[in-house]
Amino acid sequence: MFNNQGGTAIPEFQEIERRFLVDGREDKPWRTDSTVFAIEQHYGVGDHLDHRPGGLFADEQLIVTVTSEEEVVLTSQSDWTTRLRKRNEEWWLTYKCRVSHDTAFELEWSLSPERANLLLGKGPYPFVEKTRYAWVGTDGAVWEIDEFEGSLAGLVLAEVELNASTAKVELPPWIGHEITGLPSWSNRALAQTLTTRDGSPV
Repeated sequence: MFNNQGGTAIPEFQEIERRFLVDGREDKPWRTDSTVFAIEQHYGVGDHLDHRPGGLFADEQLIVTVTSEEEVVLTSQSDWTTRLRKRNEEWWLTYKCRVSHDTAFELEWSLSPERANLLLGKGPYPFVEKTRYAWVGTDGAVWEIDEFEGSLAGLVLAEVELNASTAKVELPPWIGHEITGLPSWSNRALAQTLTTRDGSPV
């Protein structure tokens, strides 16, 4: 998680962000001098994971080790969204639970390709594909701009992480309508409007 606006640090495991629509028909300044990631995200993998003290398991195989601090957060909530993300060549397992319109708990673990493929093999899952650009604004805020692909081609969303809900951020001129906290615009909801990897309806 990015934390570059100064002030109070983001509490561990907590994410505060604002999200916006972007008119992708206009100029795309984020395509210049940005860090670029190819991303695919699969939702619902947690249905095949068994949470036991100290770890998350699939078919009796340990997928990730859970620290005592993570255990506290994981057991304090029940409405987790689970995601398996491939970012370039790296795999990440994420548990995310919204606690307010702009704030969520987030637990994230790096996975080996072998463990990621074990989870993928239990699919198919609803998924999205996108190219992400990490673009630094004039005030130093790091924006993540997602250009979606496949059936969502043409959709462009932007988000920025903050230190607090009241933190100020300079909105770039290409930012459109704010969609922070709107469930229908979450990546999971977008994935569920499409099809699974094998082409079957969600």
